[in-house]
Amino acid sequence: MAPTTGRVDPADTATKATTNGSEPAPDLISGGHLVAKALKAEGVDTIFTLCGGHIIDIYDGCVDEGIAVIDVRHEQVAAHAADGYARITGRPGCAVVTAGPGTTDAVTGVANALRAESPMLLIGGQGALTQHKMGSLQDLPHVDMMAPITKFSATVPDTARVADLVSMAFRECYHGAPGPSFLEIPRDVLDAKVPVDKARVPSAGRYRASTRNAGDPADIEKLADLLVHSKKPAILLGSQVWTTRATGPAAELVRGLNIPAYMNGAGRGTLPPGDPHHFQLSRRYAFDNADVIVIVGTPFDFRMGYGKRLSPDATVVQIDLDYRTVGKNRDVDLGIVGDAGQVLAAVADAATGRVDNGAVARKVWLEELQDVETKAKRKRLPFQHSDASPIHPYRLVHEINEFLTEDSLYIGDGGDIVTFSGQVVQPKAPGHWMDPGPLGTLGVGIPFVLAAKHARPEKEVVALFGDGAFSLTGWDFETLVRFNLPFVGIVGNNSSMNQIRYGQAAKYGLGRERVGNTLGDVPYDEFARMLGGHGEAVRDPADIGPALLRARESGKPSLINVWIDPDVYAPGTMNQTMYK
Repeated sequence: MAPTTGRVDPADTATKATTNGSEPAPDLISGGHLVAKALKAEGVDTIFTLCGGHIIDIYDGCVDEGIAVIDVRHEQVAAHAADGYARITGRPGCAVVTAGPGTTDAVTGVANALRAESPMLLIGGQGALTQHKMGSLQDLPHVDMMAPITKFSATVPDTARVADLVSMAFRECYHGAPGPSFLEIPRDVLDAKVPVDKARVPSAGRYRASTRNAGDPADIEKLADLLVHSKKPAILLGSQVWTTRATGPAAELVRGLNIPAYMNGAGRGTLPPGDPHHFQLSRRYAFDNADVIVIVGTPFDFRMGYGKRLSPDATVVQIDLDYRTVGKNRDVDLGIVGDAGQVLAAVADAATGRVDNGAVARKVWLEELQDVETKAKRKRLPFQHSDASPIHPYRLVHEINEFLTEDSLYIGDGGDIVTFSGQVVQPKAPGHWMDPGPLGTLGVGIPFVLAAKHARPEKEVVALFGDGAFSLTGWDFETLVRFNLPFVGIVGNNSSMNQIRYGQAAKYGLGRERVGNTLGDVPYDEFARMLGGHGEAVRDPADIGPALLRARESGKPSLINVWIDPDVYAPGTMNQTMYK
């Protein structure tokens, strides 16, 4: 939390007047300035926005509070950037958009944050309360529209309640698993001024309780016993491991008990590549043969085959922040509701001090899995080193992985090409992998770059786009140029929405594989240069590495337009259940 207090300083934002020329009138503060006060109390230092007449008083308040205003070209970008900001910083993100189409444009970003469990607040404008139901400009039932995709959705009915409801919305973001909230503020409520002493401004750090629950102590002991006596355990470290900043406890547990760990979503990077407990390509084999499987911070959704990809003979344990997620779609032998860091630390503590925790005996199991990994890597290596033209997608993602440093934050935005990268690209540290999450939203790349580079300017940001994905929000490349936020961008260009194309070919035959999925041959390198960035086109695989280095050295937002083979599909694309 920011060290600010909830006391409003009249010298900063209040308007002073006199009554009857003698007695001073009460100090006044506007709704927009109350919004800014509440954001500052929550530790928010940036809002992402696209301007509109309904919301400009918030900007005025942000200027006084020292909150950065990052203006974008589309409200979807603002919402995605708020999501990305939350992931990067561990603090809630905030997007501010105008009424009507401004709010509806942001719906996709809010929905993505819901499925990705990102805490963010979207503030939307609304027509004046005095014009309620009269057909004011851009009037829509925003609260009703947002309710299904948020944890909290409400209207601010009175200026004195503005900061109070902002703090309430943030509090709801952290109920159970994190997620988004929506707050609609009518124009007259936002612009009006109220006496300072009538406005409730909750004090920083005093309106949200800790959510770090370590679970039932008896269940912690049960899990410790299961792992200590397991011969072939496996653990999947999902996004909540990063959300709860549980990297240390997770690493301590798997290393102390000698357990193979698999990582998905934002959990990638929990263990660095080369760690003897870091496994990636043997997950299916492990889940088929393990005797104890621990799933941490990942629901049994489509990525997990709704739980059917786990051996029916294994003892399955699920740890999650949300009670509703535990045991959903698949029975579990043990469910623990709690903060991943607290739970894993408690399990590690419960397992220490035992005469034999089974770690030595599990060496054989790790060697068995390593053999599977080695065979999978050898099978793929010829494609990763392919000199073919058009360029093989495996060669492109191999070059990107070789290019990443310990400080590179990787963002994937696309379908088939990002599916390739998920098998090869390995972040070197926690919090250095970003993808849309389970909603599968295309177009998150540029907004995530914006959030990441603004919040962590010292980091190198590397983003891989499918050409279809980049097209959705690519105009905000100009925003990156305008705010001087350099990054290394790569477009895997096959002039197709190739993941869908594969499904159409599989279902309807090659004669109908290109219905509604074929794009133009767009020179994205020229687009980047037109907007003031760095751009290069690559057709020879030998040129990928040098082009990436030149992009890094350019000090500009960049796009390397790599022409890849449109007739090669990722194994993950071909194995998608929707095409079966």
